Amino acid sequence: MKTASKIANARFRVSRRQVLKLSLATVAPLVLPSHVLGLGAVPAPSQRIAMGFIGVGSHGLGYNLNTFLWLDDARVLAVCDVFGSRRKAAKETVDKKYGNGDCRAYADFRDLLAARDVDAVCISTPDHWHVPISRMALEAGKDVMCEKPTLTIAEGRALAELVARKKAVYQVGLEDRSVIQYHKLAEWVRNGAIGELKKITVGLPSGTAYPKEDPVPVPPDLNYAMWLGPAPFHPFTPNRTELMHWRQIRDYSGGTLTDWGAHLLDTAQVANGAEKSGPVEVEGTGKVPKNSMATMPVEFEIRYRYANGVEMEVRSGGVRIRFEGTKGWVGNNGWRGPLEASSDKILHTKYEPAASKIWPLPPGEHRNFLDCVKSRQPTTYPAEDGQRLSTVMHVGNIAMELGRKLTWDPQKEEFAGDDAANRLRSRAAREDWKTA
Repeated sequence: MKTASKIANARFRVSRRQVLKLSLATVAPLVLPSHVLGLGAVPAPSQRIAMGFIGVGSHGLGYNLNTFLWLDDARVLAVCDVFGSRRKAAKETVDKKYGNGDCRAYADFRDLLAARDVDAVCISTPDHWHVPISRMALEAGKDVMCEKPTLTIAEGRALAELVARKKAVYQVGLEDRSVIQYHKLAEWVRNGAIGELKKITVGLPSGTAYPKEDPVPVPPDLNYAMWLGPAPFHPFTPNRTELMHWRQIRDYSGGTLTDWGAHLLDTAQVANGAEKSGPVEVEGTGKVPKNSMATMPVEFEIRYRYANGVEMEVRSGGVRIRFEGTKGWVGNNGWRGPLEASSDKILHTKYEPAASKIWPLPPGEHRNFLDCVKSRQPTTYPAEDGQRLSTVMHVGNIAMELGRKLTWDPQKEEFAGDDAANRLRSRAAREDWKTA
């Protein structure tokens, strides 16, 4: 089925992992500066947002920092990482862009947060650091853009409440609401193009069961105590701090479900009009591999039910999303895959912005963040929505861990009459890092 919508979206067929692997030498600017587009002169220094970057690994440097460097109203003043080599590479990237040697490189994020000339920070650390650093940044008076997800339900709620109290600008680093394919799917569903929504099917990649490793000496380039931070102590192993490895370890992340799931499940929540709430029932099964570094399920099947009767099934094995209604279906296969529907008419359905039941396609999360820092308006992806999305995934992991159906109250953010499940909404944090 060749449609205008499918042809228009063909240029977006690129995997998220391919983006992450692009070198700085080959990454093209994702957003062209305004003066290149003829939209005006470069903003005066007083009109630029002074930024610091905490966590400058593959995503922090190759995607977030590199994108902000091409936005004229951002000015990168400082970078920070626990790896000395990453600090050096990030500083060199910034200095090369600006033609000077002014970028400051910090080994401790607390020193960056203490810098009074930094207006906002972008956090691209492992997941277990997202909320602690975000909260410290907010307390230091900074606006924050931070990668998804949270580590627990309780810490996400505390973060959302702090953002509200501080009246700060907070952006979850999640691009999906600015991706045309996922915006169109949500728009069609919310506006009734497939009738009454009945079922959502989400496919996510399977995780990788990396083999266990023996402890080795910590590399001199790394402050491992600071990398661990609030997570439980574990001896250093060769690949523990590598992105695809720590993602599968419960101490630092929620596995593939909270990584890839954040993308597809956000579209599911938005299409269902549930981005400010969540499901009411959840059950699932997952396979945690033996003799592996992975302590989270690498294969899983989870079933959710929402208060409006919509059922959602989430399975590992491949990226896809599909919405089924009383009058048809829409969906796609693969990351940013071409749009498909039960009827070609659906793919050509358009809505006037004033009449649509969803917001217009917003700019990318980086552009939107800067705009909101200046306007003080809510971002495309605020902390409250991030909490709701992360919670959907956390309750799924909890259901798999306990091996039984759970009843969830999205207003109270608690499991009904289930002390064991409610205890898993939070975790004890280690304090040793504060003296590291």
